[in-house]
Amino acid sequence: MKNALAIVTLSVLFSTGADLRAEPLAPADAAQPPQFIAKEGQKPPAAASQPANNKPAVEDKTDDPLPSVDLTEDLLFKLLRAELAYQRGDWQLAYVTMLVSAQETRDPRLARRAAEIALSVKQTGEALSAVRLWRELAPHSDEANQFYLGLVVLGENLAEAKPIFTERLREVRPQARGLLILQIQRLLVRTKDKNAAFTLLEELTAPYQNLVETHIALSQGAFAKNDLARARMESKKALEIKPDLEIAVLMLAQATPNSVDALHTLTAFLDKNPKSRDVRIAYAKTLIDDKQLEQARKQFEILLQEQPDDLTILYATGILAAQMNDREGAEKYLTTYLQKLEDNPDEERDPVQALLILSQISEDRKDFPAALKWLAQVEPGPAYLDAQVRSAQIMASAGDLNGARNLLNHLKPEGQREQIQVIVADAQLLRDANRVPEALAILSKGLERFPEDTGLLYDYAMLAEKAGRFDLMENALRKIMKLAPSNQHAYNALGYSFAERNIHLQEAHALIEKASKLAPEDPFIMDSMGWVYFRLGKLREAEDFLRRAYAIRPDVEIGVHLGEVLWVKGEKEAAQQLWREANQKDPQSDMLKNTLARLRTKL
Repeated sequence: MKNALAIVTLSVLFSTGADLRAEPLAPADAAQPPQFIAKEGQKPPAAASQPANNKPAVEDKTDDPLPSVDLTEDLLFKLLRAELAYQRGDWQLAYVTMLVSAQETRDPRLARRAAEIALSVKQTGEALSAVRLWRELAPHSDEANQFYLGLVVLGENLAEAKPIFTERLREVRPQARGLLILQIQRLLVRTKDKNAAFTLLEELTAPYQNLVETHIALSQGAFAKNDLARARMESKKALEIKPDLEIAVLMLAQATPNSVDALHTLTAFLDKNPKSRDVRIAYAKTLIDDKQLEQARKQFEILLQEQPDDLTILYATGILAAQMNDREGAEKYLTTYLQKLEDNPDEERDPVQALLILSQISEDRKDFPAALKWLAQVEPGPAYLDAQVRSAQIMASAGDLNGARNLLNHLKPEGQREQIQVIVADAQLLRDANRVPEALAILSKGLERFPEDTGLLYDYAMLAEKAGRFDLMENALRKIMKLAPSNQHAYNALGYSFAERNIHLQEAHALIEKASKLAPEDPFIMDSMGWVYFRLGKLREAEDFLRRAYAIRPDVEIGVHLGEVLWVKGEKEAAQQLWREANQKDPQSDMLKNTLARLRTKL
């Protein structure tokens, strides 16, 4: 009776301990075995961190008898001290106490608790020691074996795991052996040494070459270690056994580096298996990667014919139509997607991107009320502030500047980033309305609140330049250089401003050169360098930089600069051609108009 009472009291102590813990009992994700590798007829154990019906979280039902333990005052004190130490953050004392108590009492539950304490702080070495003791005390515990396998695999101790894997594969029902092979592969793929893991997988599956799962597992393992040739070979063996196996052809295509060959593989499979949904989706995605957007869209439409209410395909087709600049198609599919989503809410699906695209489509056709209607459906969350700011910009475009600013003023941004976003948006509205002094005042007040925000400083500098306050611009840019010495935009902006005004050209060159070192492939920095060389009279160097910049990004301003260099060099026809291209892109370009007027020429 005394021993029975002791065991009951010990169980209560464990249950209480679960409430005291600051961390979950289950091992951290890095050490949690991904699959249950069961013996014949056994079910997966419940997660240790999710006890059901208030049962002790550490309960591990096995066929192993538990020892009779007298809950002496000394043992009770040790266990309570361990749990309290763990609660205070002293995991070492808790772990050692539990492990020693397990050794003394031979109770596997204490060894399990020691393992859980170590795993909760990601101490896999200590956890493995505790799990080894747990297995010794409860040799028939599948949960102990699960933890043991996960730890030895993650710890690269694959030789220890091999006998257990071998035994499980030998004992499991033949019908379940294929699934077990796939489970083993998913566990082994988590090791750092992919080659050693693959070698072990080969050895374990050698007796089971007639199973399609063996070749799928080997293909996945080979792919994990970047052996694409072996991955393809194993996928083909799987297809020889089961020609209509989707995962096999998907693995084969994934392991095929040449997109043309991958597409051919998927096409050939679909010709024989036209109802294969996953393969058709993969085919469409591969077509998108290969820039064959129209063909990809046809595949999505085939899928929609079979399942017109499929939210995933509706969304993908709408996004693809938007990328193809098919506004009508994008509107059709995304509107249907939102309607279906409203009829069948799905918390895992976010409608925000569809709402933003539909809003943009409406705005592009000057249907501002519709654009605002879509944005109004964006609910509070990560995209809410952006949607509200965009709504304000649309209202201003529609002529309601006061209403737009009022919308911004009634927002309640959280944190510095959001507050600055609203400040900048308000200033931008005023700038677009050509109320530059007021916009500058808004940013100036913002800098009083956030004097060291480099983004706000940069916006202030650019607006100060537009207002003709070059002193304010220079001070702001030099402050950015001190706060963020690697900010290439500040060096480039000040250097370009000097070059544009034809002053301090040597310093301008030095500033732009520093920007170029920080971002050597930036076409706008190349444009600045070309322009400063032009001001210095070095036309060959100027042309070289400007041509490189224009090749990377055929921007209007870069084209206007390059045209002026060629004009001065006497290549007037080439200059005119560049200016005509610029005019086609932006007929309202002030830079182009000013350049043509200054050079007294026309297109």
